[in-house]
Amino acid sequence: MQPSEIEPLFTRADGTYLCARWGRPIVPIVFGVEDATLGVVKGAFEAVCALSGHKMAETDPELGANVMVFFFRDWAELLEVPDLGRMIDGLEPMVSRLQAEGANQYRVFRFDETGAIKAAFVFLRMDAALSAQPAEELALSQVVQVMLLWGERAFAERSPLGRLEDGRVVLRPDVAALLAAAYDPVMPPVAQDASHALRLSARVGSAG
Repeated sequence: MQPSEIEPLFTRADGTYLCARWGRPIVPIVFGVEDATLGVVKGAFEAVCALSGHKMAETDPELGANVMVFFFRDWAELLEVPDLGRMIDGLEPMVSRLQAEGANQYRVFRFDETGAIKAAFVFLRMDAALSAQPAEELALSQVVQVMLLWGERAFAERSPLGRLEDGRVVLRPDVAALLAAAYDPVMPPVAQDASHALRLSARVGSAG
């Protein structure tokens, strides 16, 4: 991947560059699904963490679980989740805005004192479009999008997933290589300068 391809993936709506990765092991918890789907989601986390070189854990010493994935049918359901309003600042206006937009997914991140990711909340309103996706495909797509702080339009025009000849859905090789490069121990956990895209490109190229 060329720097010119990487830079837009981490460019915010205001034109600034920001890439952040997790600064601690990931501990996911999933709400609103059956046990079979729960296993699929956790399996996706395990696969993407293995690919990127990041770690998972049984518990987060500060938060217990640090990735909360919610499946639901209506945004208003979030207002009934105990204590969620304490964890998400401005929960009610957020729900109102997402309802008005007709959104079917949203992600909220929390950061530690260095700017690295320390928690993420994934909200999935299971409308017709999301419900039509196989669980494995939906889970993999969502996990990729919480592994790094991507730009708002990083995957707006092209999914991070690809399909093999046998029909299996996998991470696109370029996205997989980019994740591994971003989690390279020599790379900073947070970058706010577009020159970071040059360093990522060099590592993606050397890995290839």
